[in-house]
Amino acid sequence: MRALDVMSSPVVTVRPDQPVKEVAALLAEHGFTSAPVVDDNGHLAGLVTEADVLRDRIPVDARTRIWRDEDVDAHPAQTIAELMSTPAVAVAPGTDASAIARIMLDDHVRAVPVVDSGRGVVGIVTRRDLLRAIATDDGTVLIAVKSRLAGYGGTNRWAVTVHDGVVEIVDDFDDATDRHVAQVIAESVPGVAEARVRSRESVR
Repeated sequence: MRALDVMSSPVVTVRPDQPVKEVAALLAEHGFTSAPVVDDNGHLAGLVTEADVLRDRIPVDARTRIWRDEDVDAHPAQTIAELMSTPAVAVAPGTDASAIARIMLDDHVRAVPVVDSGRGVVGIVTRRDLLRAIATDDGTVLIAVKSRLAGYGGTNRWAVTVHDGVVEIVDDFDDATDRHVAQVIAESVPGVAEARVRSRESVR
């Protein structure tokens, strides 16, 4: 499973010169946690997150200051250029989804833009996208695996079952190369946690 299999596309982007308030409304309206920031040429310039937008934007309530002796001197950013994260971590469309998950966990980010060298930002992978893939129901996974295997070896060659994302494939022929290809094909399907392929002879 690769970035292009799970990414959200087309992606909503923002500009460095956009007002923070405008982008806050955009994120709230669509339920986004972040958005790629692109320059006038469509190239990735950074990433703005909901946390960036929140920073210093909500003043201490005047009623609270009555009882607290504190000097409030916040000057919130006015444009996205002032608060966006740059450079942004980005991946190519062919990046393995497991690598994207590691980036998110290691770098503590919720979204990673997908960039094509010739077309700029083509999508974004969020934690929700990956969770959605993991949560794909077994019936949907079964149909997808069978469909892809049908193009490799025919419709009647493979016996397929799926349980909790684990795919079991039985091959009617004893061909190690074909079994390897079948495993690769199955593991590319969103929602597959593991694929096990055996020959018919081995299960008798």
